Amino acid sequence: MRLINKKNEKIIFGAEIGESLANAIRRHVNEISIAAIDEVEISKNDSPLYDETIAHRLGLIPLKMEKSLKEGDEKKLKLKTTKEGLVLSKELKGDFEVVYGNIPITLLKADQEMNLNAIARLGRGKEHAKFSPGLMFYRNNCEIVLDKEFLNEIRENFPGNKIKEKGDKIIIEDDLERPVVDFCEGWAIKNNKKVEVKDKNELVVTIESFGQISPEEILKKSVDILKKNLNEVSKKLK
Repeated sequence: MRLINKKNEKIIFGAEIGESLANAIRRHVNEISIAAIDEVEISKNDSPLYDETIAHRLGLIPLKMEKSLKEGDEKKLKLKTTKEGLVLSKELKGDFEVVYGNIPITLLKADQEMNLNAIARLGRGKEHAKFSPGLMFYRNNCEIVLDKEFLNEIRENFPGNKIKEKGDKIIIEDDLERPVVDFCEGWAIKNNKKVEVKDKNELVVTIESFGQISPEEILKKSVDILKKNLNEVSKKLK
């Protein structure tokens, strides 16, 4: 594996793996157990939003995961406010801490009130999007062969990419976070030129976390669950 870029909730790396394996890992991201608000009891809602809309928004607020949390555990949160203005996710108090405190839930005017109790449980993204830990996607690392007249344009827009000159052609390595191929194909079409794209064996993989767990954990847990499922299939085939 080749690390390309790493941010707080995002990791990009190159890996020489087949698309079928990468897709299997991607699909198993939604097999990871994640906590989210699953049940809401609203006793007072003077805001302009329906109770169902409030409950839906609460479910999509990422909660910081606890390693000790087990299937079947229920954690309680509550929100009670009479403050005029936006009601934000940081006003949820209880057994969980929210990942992002400034997510708007609804809006209150003077003399209006919001009072609710919520229960958070473990679930999986294949059951509902609110249990998803993040996103994984990938593309092919490729070499792009283009007329040399575009050299300065490519260098200006993609200064980090490797470019080789070969006769009247340039060969651009599209192996970083920002893809080059669409830009090159667009320029070639616009100027009535030919472009050649050669896929390589490496995939450029991006994993972006919604904040409940790190992108590294998403990858590890997804691979572990895939291995477990393959072992179960292997046992049943014997």
